[in-house]
Amino acid sequence: MKKTRCAIYTRKSSEDGLEQEFNSLHAQREACAAYIASQKNEGWVMLHDPYDDGGLSGGSLERPALQQLLDDVQAGKVDQIVVYKIDRLTRSLADFAKIVDVLDAAGASFVSVTQSFNTATSMGRLTLNMLLSFAQFEREVTAERIRDKIAASKKKGLWMGGNVPLGYDPDGRTLKINKPEAETVRTLYNLYEQLGKIPRVKDEADRLGLRSRRRTLTDGTIRGGGLFDRGHIHHILTNPIYTGRIRHRGKVYDGQHQPIIDPDRWDAIQQRLQSSAARTRGKASAIRKSLLCGKLFDETGDRLTPSHSKTRTGTRLRYYISHRLVARSGETHPGAWRLSAEELERRVANLVRVQISKPGFAVSLVPGASAEAITAISTILSNLTTDNKTRDLLALVQRVDIAPGSITLGIAATSLSQALEIDPDSVAVERLTSAHPFQLRKRGVETKIVLGDTPTGQDETLIRNIARAHAWFERIKAGNTFAQIARTEGTSKRRVQQMIDLAFLAPDIVRDVIDGRQPLGFTSEWCKSHDLPSDWSEQRALIATL
Repeated sequence: MKKTRCAIYTRKSSEDGLEQEFNSLHAQREACAAYIASQKNEGWVMLHDPYDDGGLSGGSLERPALQQLLDDVQAGKVDQIVVYKIDRLTRSLADFAKIVDVLDAAGASFVSVTQSFNTATSMGRLTLNMLLSFAQFEREVTAERIRDKIAASKKKGLWMGGNVPLGYDPDGRTLKINKPEAETVRTLYNLYEQLGKIPRVKDEADRLGLRSRRRTLTDGTIRGGGLFDRGHIHHILTNPIYTGRIRHRGKVYDGQHQPIIDPDRWDAIQQRLQSSAARTRGKASAIRKSLLCGKLFDETGDRLTPSHSKTRTGTRLRYYISHRLVARSGETHPGAWRLSAEELERRVANLVRVQISKPGFAVSLVPGASAEAITAISTILSNLTTDNKTRDLLALVQRVDIAPGSITLGIAATSLSQALEIDPDSVAVERLTSAHPFQLRKRGVETKIVLGDTPTGQDETLIRNIARAHAWFERIKAGNTFAQIARTEGTSKRRVQQMIDLAFLAPDIVRDVIDGRQPLGFTSEWCKSHDLPSDWSEQRALIATL
């Protein structure tokens, strides 16, 4: 009798209870082990290697144990995956299709010990898709319920956790004043009223030796305790928490904690800050349009400065060019950069979107934050990434370093913390820098454009293949195999497997392809030799580099 090697996979979404001697993962494993024992007469043998993901959501495939399990399946070490319920494996239809592809290619399968159905039949596949749809629906409803709870609680003025702002200590569902820190906050407000400009406030705060709160995380990492930077000072001066109010998604509610700053005084300072910002914008209206002005640097450390030219028809074309082209215009600069501003801004905004929408980014960004605080942060990050506001995304950028073949992106901790309504000192700054591959068509001082000002152009072949992939996926859900689809379509099974990934493209990527704005390297030929990740943020990151 042929042996069927069975691997047990267990998962739990939260870390609550994992410290117990017998937890949910153990219970799942025992149930699966008992089921495998019941199938001993069929040749089933349990593998003892543990595949346990504790505290990880089923909404993504980025789980260490699951990735190791899929690698072992591909290596021919596992014949059958056994799970307690199908939603332990995944809560996403798109991710499940990816897992099925891996299992089919390796000749393996899976079984749920509490849900009996046969995926070899069309009815079994329909049942499976229905279960997965409800699992995904349940995950999304739970997230909405938590967000609604946080919103309702903040409307009542309750403190919903997270990193406590300077000047306060947590006190249940409210805050109490920390007298030494509150004095620091009052000093910063006094300095702004006296000096009127944040840079001057910073200089005086440095002279007085004012420092932010020092925090020691559970892993021993120390954060904060340094001098205030301009962004942090601005965050403190504009935070309504100090007037006894609670801010949530752009709205402000009366809180249940004591104010440090009188509300009327705070309102007057806001008007002064806005007037100062308006004057600054009025003096720099031309620079304002170049959203990355002052943030771009090349591999020599030279700053890229905004420039423009006009076509014969009067169309204004914007560029970012190496400063040495302006400062020493009569000299030859073969290594200088001349980049299309609109194209570069779009690419950098997309890189920011990809970076802050990565699975687990909110957790790693604010270590030690409560589950409710992480949910609130994740909601704001989701709004930033889905609203497609290039200006808002580029406002988060602190610095971009461009070198041949790569872009290094640095997100400003103060700007991001302000958008997330959290203390800048709580942010893990090491998570805000990332390197990305970057390809150019042309480079040099004499090139008209490097990235191009016009759309790439519609790729009819790619559009047709995306349509075919969706049609093929519907047939797979109906119970057809890759071989059956290949025979009826007059193509090869390999071709179907190569193109089926296109059925899981993110909607904005499909829209760019239809509009002819996809990257030059994203073609049907490229898809033949590359696997597309199922996660939409990972897709954007990969395709942005082409």
